[in-house]
Amino acid sequence: MATVTLNKTASDQVSKAGEHPSDATTQMAIMSISEHGAKNPNQEHEAKKKVLVDYLREASPEFAKLDALRKKASDRFSDPGVLDMMKRIGKEMQKCTGALKVKTAGWGKPQILDMGMAPGGFLAVAMELNPGAHAMGFSLPEPAGGHKVMLPDDANIDRRDLDVTMLAEDLGFTEIPSNNPDAGRIVPRQFGANQQQFDLVICGGAVVRKQERASYREAYEAHRLSASQLALGLERLRPGGTMVVLFHKVEAWGTARELYAFDGFSRARLFKPTTGHNKRSSFYMVATDVQSRHPRALRAVARWKGIWEAATFRAEGELLKAMGSGEPGAEELLEEFGEQMVRRGRKVWKIQADALERAPFMKDKRDGSDKVA
Repeated sequence: MATVTLNKTASDQVSKAGEHPSDATTQMAIMSISEHGAKNPNQEHEAKKKVLVDYLREASPEFAKLDALRKKASDRFSDPGVLDMMKRIGKEMQKCTGALKVKTAGWGKPQILDMGMAPGGFLAVAMELNPGAHAMGFSLPEPAGGHKVMLPDDANIDRRDLDVTMLAEDLGFTEIPSNNPDAGRIVPRQFGANQQQFDLVICGGAVVRKQERASYREAYEAHRLSASQLALGLERLRPGGTMVVLFHKVEAWGTARELYAFDGFSRARLFKPTTGHNKRSSFYMVATDVQSRHPRALRAVARWKGIWEAATFRAEGELLKAMGSGEPGAEELLEEFGEQMVRRGRKVWKIQADALERAPFMKDKRDGSDKVA
């Protein structure tokens, strides 16, 4: 195959909070796994998600309540003051977790990497909390469909408008198939060859609907974006540093898989804001004391790079193989991480459920036809 070489220089049912899911509940979930087949990555994820959701409905009253409410509502949250809202969320996150204040810089001044900085709220709070810090921030260009960066220019912020899913060389891929529709859009190396490291990495980028993309990217763009952010972020994180990662739905298979992975090399907790986006399914994983050179961390980076490569250059079957490489089965995840998922997810589910229950538009929902994203 012709390639383009990049320029190197550029249980008993749980009825009350606090109870653990019974062995019977876990075993019932595990037994159902074999009933689900899958022909592509999306079907594979949906099958595993069903196992998790069935388990969590039994194990957590908070999740069961939220799951029912999601069937009655659609998330219509909007706020014209999006920068101020994100700043509020950032300050709430700091108050609850201390995530945005660098504890001990690796060298000199704190180094911050924001993989999806627009509109800039989290980075603004982090820079305020870390005087003199240096930051690198990536954002999809506005002409390409990206959101507007609302932060004023700052000499300590190295802002780069680019598509992080196109950082092939930084991901370790220097030869691009010439027949790939995006061969000419690959972004040159952005990180220094001296293994530039950061004390705080924020992975908050989300797929933008209005971005024009090659057709091959439509089905798996979320996988490409997540994999590129996680791989680049963890690989460039100083050992002992902090990662803040945006996720959706604790019970989604892809989310549960990554929470389980981070549990093997960091101290991870979940944060769901109450000052904004509380009706949405989004939440943040705050991973501190991340041992980014731990064998499990290195395996995770390799898996994410493999997912990105398969979703970008290879056939669907290769993507399914890459996504399953090194990941746990649903039975393993439930046995080793199920109770922790319930414990950590309980507050996230409760915050969203309570917000949905109070939402004015919920009063008009009677037929259960709408769903919350």
